[in-house]
Amino acid sequence: MANNAAYGLRNPFNNKVWLPIGKPRRGDVAIFIFPQDHSKDYTKRVIGLPGERVQITNKEVYINGELYQTPQARFVDKEIIPAQKSPRDNYGPVVVPKDSYFVLGDNRDRSYDSRFWDFVPFDLLRGKALYVYLSLEQQDSRVRWQRIGISLN
Repeated sequence: MANNAAYGLRNPFNNKVWLPIGKPRRGDVAIFIFPQDHSKDYTKRVIGLPGERVQITNKEVYINGELYQTPQARFVDKEIIPAQKSPRDNYGPVVVPKDSYFVLGDNRDRSYDSRFWDFVPFDLLRGKALYVYLSLEQQDSRVRWQRIGISLN
């Protein structure tokens, strides 16, 4: 479930904001149009806000030089990949552009997110996710019933 008006009332045909209501905050789970393929929606956690400097060093996220930890972040791989091979574990520093956001998936080692395709412009946001309405196992697509309905914070 989502609050589609969390970041403003939008024109349903072009997604432009008619009436601004709010802006994403760090920690929000945002639903947005995927910047590289506008036929897809993605859901990721907002980490970096406009004007902030984001850096990832050995899987630790820094915002403006300060360590930022989220209890929802999960890591499945103990290996640290050097930045020359992949931005997964070592990235940046980058400054988030005006009217854009840096997003990460909670499953950090297996997420395709801003580390790989940059930022989410405000105009591509659809809303704020509130609850898990469907959760599937990655390997065999079985429903994870215990996760359905839990609040996203």
